[in-house]
Amino acid sequence: MQKLKKISEHTNVITWFEIPVIDSDRARTFYETILDIKMRTVQMEETNEELTFFPSVPGVIQATSGRVTGALVRSENSKPSQEGILVYLNASPDIQTVIDRIEPAGGKVLVPRKQIPAGYIAIFTDTEGNRVAVHAEV
Repeated sequence: MQKLKKISEHTNVITWFEIPVIDSDRARTFYETILDIKMRTVQMEETNEELTFFPSVPGVIQATSGRVTGALVRSENSKPSQEGILVYLNASPDIQTVIDRIEPAGGKVLVPRKQIPAGYIAIFTDTEGNRVAVHAEV
């Protein structure tokens, strides 16, 4: 029996997230606009899913690097929701710039910029109806 490696204090417990979407193009445009990023979309023929990936470092294995990334996922089994787990996306260096882009891009700010001990957060709904948050240290 193979012994499993213990997660070290230098590795994130979370390694991947998925945000369910109905319209991949609309969701991709929304997230690219508010976060000022470029995403790439891949059609997974074997699972009939469409994944639109948030940027990550090429060649870095996420589970052991301490970096977390994810994708927008369109599939039969994924349904946008405002309930359940809340994913916080990195809005550094200026959270207010990201917040200011949300409503013009088709989302809705639910909780405006709010200070917490670890910086600032804001919560919004995206174009697909998901409740998502952003965080920045300053």
